[in-house]
Amino acid sequence: MISIPNQKNGKVRYAVIGLGWIAQETVLPAFKNAKNSELVALFSDDLVKRHDLSEKYHVPAFTYEEYEAFLRSGAADAVYIALPNHLHCEYTVKAANTGVHVLCEKPMAVTEQECEEMINACRNHNVKLMIAYRLHFDQANMQAVEIVKSGKIGNPRIFNSVFSQQVAEGNVRLKPISHGGGTVYDMGIYCINAARYLFQDEPIEVVAFCGNNGEQRFAEIDEMTSAILRFPDDKLATFTSSFGVAPVSTLQILGTKGNLRMDSAYSYQGELKQQITIDNQTQEQSYPAGDQFAAEIVYFSDCILNDQDPEPSGEEGLADVRIIRAILASAQTGKTVELHEFTEKTRPTSQQVIQIPASEEEPDLVHAAHPSGN
Repeated sequence: MISIPNQKNGKVRYAVIGLGWIAQETVLPAFKNAKNSELVALFSDDLVKRHDLSEKYHVPAFTYEEYEAFLRSGAADAVYIALPNHLHCEYTVKAANTGVHVLCEKPMAVTEQECEEMINACRNHNVKLMIAYRLHFDQANMQAVEIVKSGKIGNPRIFNSVFSQQVAEGNVRLKPISHGGGTVYDMGIYCINAARYLFQDEPIEVVAFCGNNGEQRFAEIDEMTSAILRFPDDKLATFTSSFGVAPVSTLQILGTKGNLRMDSAYSYQGELKQQITIDNQTQEQSYPAGDQFAAEIVYFSDCILNDQDPEPSGEEGLADVRIIRAILASAQTGKTVELHEFTEKTRPTSQQVIQIPASEEEPDLVHAAHPSGN
């Protein structure tokens, strides 16, 4: 039996679906800093997680079998979906069918067809769908967008990026591609998304190669993937994503007059560092990462409360998934893959930056661990 008081208090009420590492490490603590949002329920198939995290956050916890009954109860206005990638579509559609808004972790889904099903379900039931691209609210990344748009580095021509970490055997990221596993869904998506918002355009062709050192943990997925994305006007973006080397998070965009480089470019902790070099003169700037997860929750709640369409939308999620699928197809066949024309109507700008101080809390994880196993 689902029983939760209907507590309308001017805040958007969220249930968090899935209590893995990302939810416990970042999403659940973020509600303390999201003043227009309220955590009202948790969902997991793990009894210990349900018990311990329910006590910690003082909200009820349910099994996935109770999900649809909970949604129909009217006890939540929105869900934050932090499930494994292959479950995003199913749980989004179930929420949409009951009129509950959806904030879904990236990648949006495993296939373009799933993305379109999610978009259509939300549209047909008049609910809002946002994909959790936290960097669309990050000061450092959005400042980079404005610098490139300003023409300070000239005409942007080259983008390159490396995003890597060690991932421990048994981690969900090592599941097969059919489950949305592998480096491109998990880490390459950041590089793809950054190339798109810095070039302000969509790629028209991709070619990619996978590498594998033969370790057992990479038996079903790539150890690393390198891709080249060709954009209109022959702009080129390259990136490498890896689960088998030391952690690195960098990007660089080179223009005809200068270049911009970011270290810890995709981080949600510490500082994001930016270097702009023009005429051999380098300026450096550091930005605190802040609580990026609280920022995206606050933004989505504002969209719900004020009936605004969110950016990043479902179309933004689809834009990246279609590129991921083309990259995987190219790596499998060894051939270049052309992309059909795709028009993205909205792109992130500095106007949507929300800077919230980082929480000092270091949550104790329950039956969850960092991808590296540490």
